[in-house]
Amino acid sequence: MNTHFIQRPDGVSAAVDEIGSDGPVVVLLHGLAGSSREMIPTARALSDHRVLMVDQRGHGRTTRRPEDLSRAAFVCDVIAVIEELSQGQRVTLVGQSMGAHTAFLVAATRPDLVDGLVMLEGHVAGNEDPEEAAGLGRYFASWPAPFADEKTAREFLGDEAIVDAWVADLKTTPTGLVPRFDADIMQRTIEAVHEPSWEQWQKLSVPTVAIFAKNGMFSEAEKSELIRRRPDTHRVDLSRGSHDAHLDNFEEWIGVLQLWMSREGTRGTTSPER
Repeated sequence: MNTHFIQRPDGVSAAVDEIGSDGPVVVLLHGLAGSSREMIPTARALSDHRVLMVDQRGHGRTTRRPEDLSRAAFVCDVIAVIEELSQGQRVTLVGQSMGAHTAFLVAATRPDLVDGLVMLEGHVAGNEDPEEAAGLGRYFASWPAPFADEKTAREFLGDEAIVDAWVADLKTTPTGLVPRFDADIMQRTIEAVHEPSWEQWQKLSVPTVAIFAKNGMFSEAEKSELIRRRPDTHRVDLSRGSHDAHLDNFEEWIGVLQLWMSREGTRGTTSPER
């Protein structure tokens, strides 16, 4: 695995891990409070592809406290990664939750760079209730970090699949284990995600699949609305799994991803000169 750091004009250093073959390029984008580490199993399953796993701003090894947390800033980071590392190929964007939202906006902004879009447990409707973002901020702020050890962290965080990813990503410091993100940054980040993006969604021109888990975040009405507003979108419903189905329903997730990519995406076509 090779690691790149892409320097952005606002001082952000974006960490990108590269894995795989010389095949078509796939860009993987994690969800809120995650990192590229949780996408490694997905990347390894795509062995016929060259996979770029991005730590989005405020997450992982990318700059922890960026000033700009707008959706445009996240989008421009990913565009910079593609332009610098895709070797002129169009890419398939694969994102989960917040990462799906980022991926969709990248595809809408620069369709010339994108062959296909895969959204796992992502949506574009936003959320009108400010308490949702505030509640997430309070939750992350409640973590009693630094944790003495992984056992202590798990005792507090619980036993959901995402906890394995959070614990694996804890940073060792002289005082204990700490998350690689700050609660206030997470709150500000998700506040931007909660702004509706229907106009961009309806103008989206690249092949797109929206994948939902059985026990995921969205209601049937919300899932149906996404497709109604853009009928060209292919929808897949997984038979089980949570909002983090890439972790707790991995085999079905990978099967759907590989099948869709073999039919629709990852052609590795060359981008127009830019």
